[in-house]
Amino acid sequence: MSGARSRETVRIVPGRDEHGGDVFAALYADAEHLTGFLRAMSGLSRPANVLIAQRLPWAKYRSFVDVGTAQGDLAVQIAKANPHLSGIGFDLHRVGPIFADYVAEHGLSDRLRFIAGDFRTDALPRADVVLMGHILHDWSLEEKQALIRKACEALPDGGALVVYEAIIDDERRQNAFGLLMSLNMLIETAAGFDYTGADCSTWMKTVGFRETRVEHLVGPDSMVVGIK
Repeated sequence: MSGARSRETVRIVPGRDEHGGDVFAALYADAEHLTGFLRAMSGLSRPANVLIAQRLPWAKYRSFVDVGTAQGDLAVQIAKANPHLSGIGFDLHRVGPIFADYVAEHGLSDRLRFIAGDFRTDALPRADVVLMGHILHDWSLEEKQALIRKACEALPDGGALVVYEAIIDDERRQNAFGLLMSLNMLIETAAGFDYTGADCSTWMKTVGFRETRVEHLVGPDSMVVGIK
């Protein structure tokens, strides 16, 4: 999910609509709406995606998995900037054809592939780097911690987890967008909320990451990097 979202887009998250239904399930049931939504997410996330593709020390790694990949723009930007890498887009099966078309448009079908799965219930594909862009804030504290634990289990020693979205500053005074997004998550999802870099670093270290760092990307977005 992209963090720089309009109110209309923010409503399409794994949670509840005003009638108590599952908005996310309804979105995925409509192929046309799903395609449009994923295209919008690519455009909104691209500035941060490009910076992640440039700033991580990718020369150390050979493979990555983008969890909740959507159309696959993060995977595409990483692969374009780093020709030695191969990557996986991991998302629900309805996303597969949309991902494949987008990857083919960029001539990257030989290095990027799709694996269908539900990150809430399935193990994550193994890779040197696991990325979660605008994913964690949709979920409760227990679910956040479970996803970070799954990422740790999917990584080798020395592997990296990259979490990025509108990370709130530790003093909770500067990133107004992140604070407002957190309020929005409390309204629009069952138990989601945004969090600080220190929060995320603590969750990472609790499950086995030996070091972490927080790095600003663009606008309200920052990334938290954990090394196993």
